[in-house]
Amino acid sequence: MKILILGHKLQYEIQNVTAAFHPGQKLETVYEKQPDWDVLTYLRAGRQNSYLLLLVKTESGILRYHRRVPNSGERYKQRCETAFGQMLYTAYSDLTGVVPKWGILTGVRPVKNLQQHMAAGCDEPALRQLFCGDYRVSPEKFDLAYQTAIVQKQVLSPVDLRDVSLYVSIPFCPSRCLYCSFVSHSIEKSHKLVEPYLQLLLQEINLTFDLIDKLGLHLKTVYIGGGTPTTLSAQQMDRLLAAIFARIHHPLEECTVEAGRPDTIDLEKLQVMRRWPVTRVNINPQTLSDQVLQNIGRRHSAAQTIESFHLARQAGFDNINMDLIAGLPGDSYQGFCATLDRVLDLDPENITVHTLSVKRSADLKYSQMVRYSAQDLPVEAMLTYTVERLVGESGYRPYYMYRQKNTLSNLENVGYAKPGTEGLYNIYMMEELHTTIGCGAGSVTKMVDPRKNLIQRSFNFKYPLEYTKNFSEICSRKHSLEVFYGDLFQV
Repeated sequence: MKILILGHKLQYEIQNVTAAFHPGQKLETVYEKQPDWDVLTYLRAGRQNSYLLLLVKTESGILRYHRRVPNSGERYKQRCETAFGQMLYTAYSDLTGVVPKWGILTGVRPVKNLQQHMAAGCDEPALRQLFCGDYRVSPEKFDLAYQTAIVQKQVLSPVDLRDVSLYVSIPFCPSRCLYCSFVSHSIEKSHKLVEPYLQLLLQEINLTFDLIDKLGLHLKTVYIGGGTPTTLSAQQMDRLLAAIFARIHHPLEECTVEAGRPDTIDLEKLQVMRRWPVTRVNINPQTLSDQVLQNIGRRHSAAQTIESFHLARQAGFDNINMDLIAGLPGDSYQGFCATLDRVLDLDPENITVHTLSVKRSADLKYSQMVRYSAQDLPVEAMLTYTVERLVGESGYRPYYMYRQKNTLSNLENVGYAKPGTEGLYNIYMMEELHTTIGCGAGSVTKMVDPRKNLIQRSFNFKYPLEYTKNFSEICSRKHSLEVFYGDLFQV
């Protein structure tokens, strides 16, 4: 599908709105006049107004839409994006019969968008008019985002410019899931890399704390993710946690360890975590169907997931998150609902429900996803059932939300929690409220100045072998923190 862009640079929004109606199709964007196109967008700026034109080729002819946008006033670019989005939405909805639940809203962080309007003084009726009217968002998705924003305002303390969180990457897994796009290596193939990787990671962590101390930063949360951190042995996990907590001199708000794969969990590892002040652990079934687990390449059973949950309770964990995925290959509406009901029987404090999204690096390809979606996976109904069961019946509240590209039905991922058990790192990171410092392969240090909505990024090398071979460069990049906070505080 070829999109012709003339007279403007708003291709990002146009591509994403188009993709929401044409999942799986390759979109090509061109910027010079030519006769071969499927969609043409044109903007001409006049003295007082800009004139926007959309042409869409169909089998029976060309559909034509146009808008006029005043040049004066604030957020001119956004008003033009919205106008193009509305025209595309009207055209594609009429042509395809598809009505995306998120309308023309294409951003990763719908709650951040909503929070910005709230901070500018918009009340709930004005927000509803903006999102459900201008952005074409469905009332139920607006309600979900608005509830999430309200919970965040209730649980977060005021943001300080020196607040930071720490993310530590353990990029190893027992096996690679079919849908996975994370930077992770199978432990079977890469076990010789684990120990040298850990030794260097501990050095990077130590350097990071040197910078935190030097710059007077305040560490609020720690998140150890991956990969699957519990691929480490109990002794290796103990060394990692000892290195972190030896440098922390005040109570954290939260420390989370991903124990996502039940086939890597045992009581000894959980007890090691409890000896250190790990406050939250993730035990992620994704599904409790053994057949679907086999389909996606997870080498554990539903029974192992349940056993791991009980081990975590036995070890003393009172804040456990469990991840589920709506839209897995071979799953069904009834199967997803049965999984959610069984997870609720366990009574975890947090339940995070993702919609299946697969990136180019995953083994499961997007063309397969579209086929699954079109046939047997009513993912919208799965997510509707989630809200009914968790929010309507079981006392959970949505507390963070994000969206991804290449997601079935263009839907969302939401974390739900019992009041008082919200995963604070998830909110800080997803809403970009303060700096997150990344350590380890594939991690990103995201430096945030919330006053100016300014974000700078520093990337670590992606793969464990790259990380170990280029460790001096990793250490050098860490000093971008000094430059950023030197400018911020004149250190």
